[in-house]
Amino acid sequence: MPASYAYLGPEGTFTEVALRTLPEAATRELIPYVSVQSALDAVRAGETEAAFVPIENSVEGGITTTLDELVAGTPLTIYREVLLSITFALLVRPGTRLSEIKTVTAHPAAQPQVRNWLKKHLPDVVWESAASNADGARLVQEGRYDAAFAGEFAAARYGLEALETGIHDAENAQTRFVLVGRPARPAAPTGADKTSIVVWQRDDHPGGLRDLLGEFATRGVNLMLLQSRPTGAGIGNYCFCIDAEGHISDRRVAETLMGLKRVCLQVRFLGSYPRADAGPAEVRKPRPGTSDDEFASAADWVARCQDGRF
Repeated sequence: MPASYAYLGPEGTFTEVALRTLPEAATRELIPYVSVQSALDAVRAGETEAAFVPIENSVEGGITTTLDELVAGTPLTIYREVLLSITFALLVRPGTRLSEIKTVTAHPAAQPQVRNWLKKHLPDVVWESAASNADGARLVQEGRYDAAFAGEFAAARYGLEALETGIHDAENAQTRFVLVGRPARPAAPTGADKTSIVVWQRDDHPGGLRDLLGEFATRGVNLMLLQSRPTGAGIGNYCFCIDAEGHISDRRVAETLMGLKRVCLQVRFLGSYPRADAGPAEVRKPRPGTSDDEFASAADWVARCQDGRF
């Protein structure tokens, strides 16, 4: 039986398109799942090697369903990321006219990306969320809704036609997808990496978030994502999902994580993995005093002081 990857299905999602850009996808069985939760649960249960799911878009930020799944439950690890440019088509059953559309559907993350287009062209339409954009296309095929926002490539798969194409409110909109598996040793650093974590504060106090961010700032670690998510323990109780530049093997990143572990109630490591948006030549150099060599030199100086060799 070949190794398999789960992904947010059904067939014809942007997730599937992004997954197929990974070279290793050609050697895996690709299995669609009805939701992000079910895809990640398949990994936790050992039914599939890894899952490929959306985690962030450039219009609305983090995909809360995915973030919440990574925050809770059995720990999982991110191993790869892919960026995909997103533009939508309005898919309808053949012969449907724009004036006949009363209901539309798509994944909730699509709505902020087409909101202005809807306001201009279909101001009175009723929006209903679907498990994925491709699932919305399937529901249109079944006659449940009049139209769906999805990739133009999904039209043929579901016997629909693209009434409008190139729909997007924001130019150069992108969605970030991640390949998630069971915990294992991170891949070797590439020089253009990202580290993802979740942190829970030990208590609520003035300057608490500043204290957390100070662990990064002091060591020259740049943040790429910071999003709060409710813990479920009551109003005002939050954890923080964080993406930072660098790899856990970098001294400045490792010491940042150690600092957070000391001051936080809990830290969940979600992985260190290659960045999809930059090669080593495009990554900013560490701030003065934060390179691995400078950390090693400082540690050696402290050791010499402890030995009376200063």
